[in-house]
Amino acid sequence: MIYLDQSIVISIGKESIYTVLLIIAPIMGLGLLTGLLVAIFQATTQIQEQTLAFIPKILVILLSIAIFGPWMLSTMVDFVTNLFRSIPQYIG
Repeated sequence: MIYLDQSIVISIGKESIYTVLLIIAPIMGLGLLTGLLVAIFQATTQIQEQTLAFIPKILVILLSIAIFGPWMLSTMVDFVTNLFRSIPQYIG
């Protein structure tokens, strides 16, 4: 029977949350920056169209996924590989 200690579960949870935050940081940052720029543009031109903010954000997010996608995938693969490699020490 496999028994995971509470500290092991917390350690795996912390590492997984850190990995998720690391992966989503570029996408969220660029999306936030784009939203801020569109909001400043809307405020200065007094254009209050709600749908104006969606198209630039979608395009920037898709572009950031295309640019950062390989790095994101390799980061996730490294995390899962390290997780699977550490299974024997949890069993023993």
